[in-house]
Amino acid sequence: QVQLVESGGGLVQAGGSLRLSCAASGRTFSNYAMGWFRQAPGKEREFVAAVSGGGGTTVYSDSVKGRVTISRDNAKNTVYLQMNSLKPEDTAVYSCAAARNIAFIQFSHCDYWGQGTQVTGSS
Repeated sequence: QVQLVESGGGLVQAGGSLRLSCAASGRTFSNYAMGWFRQAPGKEREFVAAVSGGGGTTVYSDSVKGRVTISRDNAKNTVYLQMNSLKPEDTAVYSCAAARNIAFIQFSHCDYWGQGTQVTGSS
């Protein structure tokens, strides 16, 4: 079992930056690829970014590419999402997830999910 707890959400003005964290506990963290998803009110959950277990491979959705960086610290069992140049349309609940393979994450085939943290971009 893997438990995931997100933190770092909040209200940010357009153009601002925010770093989200996802702390994992349980089984060996580095065995899992990690991803971030978001869900805005009235919309379906959307893939944001993913990183492989070792951190060497990253994938981003087109909607955030160039503004977002995913990274992980396996010594701290934590994955991060650095968000820059925030826009009001980035407003959503952001959740992290774990899967055995980075390819699975892009299709939301994840084994474990966190509860999410709210990010609100104000205009």
